[in-house]
Amino acid sequence: QVQLVESGGGLVQAGGSLRLSCTASGLTFDNYRMVWFRQAPGKEREGVSCIDWSGVATYYADSVKGRFTISRDNAKNTLYLQMNSLKPEDTAMYYCAASSGGTYYNYWGQGTQVTVSS
Repeated sequence: QVQLVESGGGLVQAGGSLRLSCTASGLTFDNYRMVWFRQAPGKEREGVSCIDWSGVATYYADSVKGRFTISRDNAKNTLYLQMNSLKPEDTAMYYCAASSGGTYYNYWGQGTQVTVSS
């Protein structure tokens, strides 16, 4: 049984930082590209950042570039998202997802809420 479990969300003031984690079980973690998505109430889901299996290739949405850093520890089956200089518009539910290729996401986590107060 595959599980992706996010943690690290919470309430933070604008300008603050949070580090999200996504711990995977039941799958060969380094076979998957990992992605962070977010969805705010009333808005479409947005791809925030992704990282290839090796951790070398990364991608960031323009809205978070320079503020967020994605990383992974394959030995710990864990994906991270370091979020700095948080803004109220970063408020959303954050999800991690595993992809075996293309735009197909094989597995999803349940999400962790990030709320940034102004």
